[in-house]
Amino acid sequence: MKEKPTAGAGGAGEDKGAPAKKAPAGPAEATAARKTSPEKKTPAGKKAAAGKKTAPAAKKTAPAGKKAPAKKTAPVRKAPAAKKPLVAPKKATASVRAAPAKTVVGPAGDESRTALVRRARRINRELAEVFPYAHPELDFENPFQLVVATVLSAQTTDLRVNQTTPALFAKYPTPEDLAAANPEEVEEILRPTGFFRAKTRSVMGLSKALVEDFAGEVPGRLEDLVKLPGVGRKTAFVVLGNAFGRPGITVDTHFQRLVRRWRWTEETDPDKIEAAVGALFPKSDWTDLSHHVIWHGRRICHARKPACGACPIAPLCPAYGEGETDPEKAKKLLKYEKGGLPGQRLKPPQAYLDAGGRPAPPLGAG
Repeated sequence: MKEKPTAGAGGAGEDKGAPAKKAPAGPAEATAARKTSPEKKTPAGKKAAAGKKTAPAAKKTAPAGKKAPAKKTAPVRKAPAAKKPLVAPKKATASVRAAPAKTVVGPAGDESRTALVRRARRINRELAEVFPYAHPELDFENPFQLVVATVLSAQTTDLRVNQTTPALFAKYPTPEDLAAANPEEVEEILRPTGFFRAKTRSVMGLSKALVEDFAGEVPGRLEDLVKLPGVGRKTAFVVLGNAFGRPGITVDTHFQRLVRRWRWTEETDPDKIEAAVGALFPKSDWTDLSHHVIWHGRRICHARKPACGACPIAPLCPAYGEGETDPEKAKKLLKYEKGGLPGQRLKPPQAYLDAGGRPAPPLGAG
């Protein structure tokens, strides 16, 4: 009886191996699991430990990588190395423009006072080198002739006045002679200058005032000159600066146009322009400054078609580009001696002739 169960148990264990062995297999597997679990624990633990150890290592490398490669790659992304060179040229081109215009110096308010003074004085120095022989372009031999010629130059060219005054002064050489002249005869002489009736009244009136109030002599003070008929501040400064050697700024149409183009001032009233520009320069420079600006306006920086491509002060001009910028085309716009044409005066100073200037032709000569 005892043997049967053992045999049956053995046979059953072999026949029903799966269920019969589940129980023994359990502990065996358990032991195996235990054996494998510690074995797996040790590698897993080692892996975990390694993982943990590598994790901090990774973390350590990560911050290192973040600090050095990642953020340094950001600077590489910044490629501000690449972007800065792009910005630099922009600043360079801006400064180059600021040279031609301080080229684009912007409105007067965008430029500091110090920068404006420096730029204005540099323009005057450059023009002095271009026109070292700049002089008043009205022919005259004494203060009386100069004041009359300046009054006649309104609304016409100095050249036309220079072609007209020889006949006038030949017939009426003194204030006394002109004051006692026949108005119709004076009008006929002055007809080529335009507005000849009004100009006749002015020159005869100022001649009478000189005779009656100043003993036939042209006064050398501003307050006296502006009392004469037809004489304003502009005419007075022309006379003071060129006949008496007393500094003055001549604000004619050329002067007004250029100082606004150069953004020395935004004023439009001649008296305010005179004050604004005069504040930028020493008083001793005023007369020559007037000559330089006026000469530049007549020869190069014209009202309608400035010869920008032939302009010696283009790098300093905020208005560069308003005119012709092609050098060859710009050369064709030059006038007077710069363009091979005669100047305004019939009898220019010797320095002008020495520099290659040519005298203007007399009236009717072509």
